[in-house]
Amino acid sequence: MAVGLSEPTDLLAIKGVKLATTACGIKKPVDGQPARDDLVLMTFAGHSVCAVTFTQNAFCAAPVSVAKKHLQQTAPRCFLINSGNANAGTGQQGMDDAQQSCRWVAEKLNCDATQVLPFSTGVIGEPLPLENLHAGITQLIPALDASNWLAAAHGIMTTDTIAKAVSEQVVLEGETITLTGIAKGSGMIKPDMATMLCFIATDASIEADLLQQYLSRAVDNSFNNITVDGDTSTNDACMLVATCQSSFSVIAEDPASEQFYQALERVCLTLAQAIIRDGEGATKFVTINIEQARSITEAKTVAYTIAHSPLVKTALFASDPNWGRILAAVGRAGLADLDISTVNIFLGDVCIVRAGAKSHTYTEAQGQAVMNQAEIDIRVELGRGEQCATIWTTDLSHDYISINSDYRS
Repeated sequence: MAVGLSEPTDLLAIKGVKLATTACGIKKPVDGQPARDDLVLMTFAGHSVCAVTFTQNAFCAAPVSVAKKHLQQTAPRCFLINSGNANAGTGQQGMDDAQQSCRWVAEKLNCDATQVLPFSTGVIGEPLPLENLHAGITQLIPALDASNWLAAAHGIMTTDTIAKAVSEQVVLEGETITLTGIAKGSGMIKPDMATMLCFIATDASIEADLLQQYLSRAVDNSFNNITVDGDTSTNDACMLVATCQSSFSVIAEDPASEQFYQALERVCLTLAQAIIRDGEGATKFVTINIEQARSITEAKTVAYTIAHSPLVKTALFASDPNWGRILAAVGRAGLADLDISTVNIFLGDVCIVRAGAKSHTYTEAQGQAVMNQAEIDIRVELGRGEQCATIWTTDLSHDYISINSDYRS
């Protein structure tokens, strides 16, 4: 059950964007339930510009490789996204299949295959069922509509329990600019770019280089600060498309452009935190703040050491205020010359460690009250600098084990 997360509503259409979804049998059926949508098509108006971030996993999936190649040749006109099959670890056949899917879409839309970007998510190591894919593409074309954002959010889901989507609007010099984004991700989540699939569109008019700068910055402040299990996927992608349908132009030197960026960052933060709130088997939404570090890298190192500790994560699941596990994680994070006498650790507003030892004001009842909450803040003051970092993570539950042990069955 997602922590503090509900089904998205009030999603806004983006001028110049149409979407369609269908169920073509890529996702395995669930007994007693109707077929789930597993193929999504997004199309964009001419002159749209695109910004991208991709997984840094060396075993990147075939669709990632094909998308990168196509982006080097031309601006995209559409995205084809399938869920239930990652088309990763599939060798040359996977590359051929991804390219074939692009050709089929191009034939239907009367465009070049290089203007189609493929995306896949699901089980690694299995070939795409091309016949299903071809039939699905045929069904998608007549269903394209500007209002299908929520359906698309459902269509890209795998182990997600709830759709993740959000819209933002900002008024710039009298012109209303709209952004809408969808994301999927629940497990195999550890930032090394973006660790999930995310698709954001805006009607803003903006140059491609500035759009890329904004996306990279927003990803660093959002998706690159989340982790469920420390695993970076083979298929990750975060795509931002500007259809340039607005009469207002976002220009770097214009102070109004920062307002557009802040709206984009809010979209990314909302989607990134939604992924954590819906982490596989998650019962806790955990914010880890590291303060007084020598560098942001150092702060993130400590935060991830805490976030990836199985002992910390299982204590969170059990609502057990076993603060020694947090202290031990800080100590093994590998910081050079760490003076433990400068370290303070807090659960919420409760100080559990002061100057490297148990706080004389701490009581077990105080810690228990914090750990009983569904949303928990862990804060560490290192006392060695002025830099800070925030990471969002989950607990580790029995359901996480069950979901991943049963994933292919």
